[in-house]
Amino acid sequence: MVDQVKRNIGKMMDDISQKDENPLQKVVPALIKKGIDNVNLSMFDEETKKELLNAAGEEYVKKGMIIEALKSFTVTGNKAKLTEIGDDHVKVGMYSQAIDAYRLAENREKLLKVGDKCLVEGRVSDAIKAFKIVGDPERLNKVGDFCVQADKIDFAIEVYSALENKSKLVALGEKCIKDNQLVYAMRAFELAGDKEKLTKVGDIFLKSGLLVSALKCYELADNKMMVQFIKENFPPSEYQNKLYM
Repeated sequence: MVDQVKRNIGKMMDDISQKDENPLQKVVPALIKKGIDNVNLSMFDEETKKELLNAAGEEYVKKGMIIEALKSFTVTGNKAKLTEIGDDHVKVGMYSQAIDAYRLAENREKLLKVGDKCLVEGRVSDAIKAFKIVGDPERLNKVGDFCVQADKIDFAIEVYSALENKSKLVALGEKCIKDNQLVYAMRAFELAGDKEKLTKVGDIFLKSGLLVSALKCYELADNKMMVQFIKENFPPSEYQNKLYM
């Protein structure tokens, strides 16, 4: 019995000794302190380096150093851990950070899920971010239409532009004219490449005496005649070195 206890104690001491000699226990603190970009790990084989970086990533998570953790798990290709970080951020409503983690994990399913959640909660910019990464035109069009209805015109323009949906941009520009949101109309028509519509907006600005904005529209429309008309009939002080509306 005594011999058995001695053997067990000896085994425990050997295990402790082996743990102390484990390079992970010695190297990980240095990784955490200096950062993974500043430590040379070339003396380790690939499997050991991967193990070290994953261990560092775990420690970074515990310390709340999420950017560093993401970097560590990205280098090792640890998609499970990256997804886990994304899940943790979703739980606390930090959707943009969650999307970053899912992107690194290349987790399409999670990106779509969080994008849908963002749209329901009115987190439009995050929804756009998620759906852009996935490259889902149907969902992006849905976001764009939602933005139009919610009068979030700048987001709608961003979405339709990303999709190169010229018909939606033109329709949105026409709506903006009716709502007297002329700067948005100009932007929509510019992205749609509709010079005729740009001239139309320029004419509205000109009638209102807003020469700087009118000139900007005519220049975007490549309407040389109207550009010349403004420059030859109004003093430069009326349109030069000024911001358009």
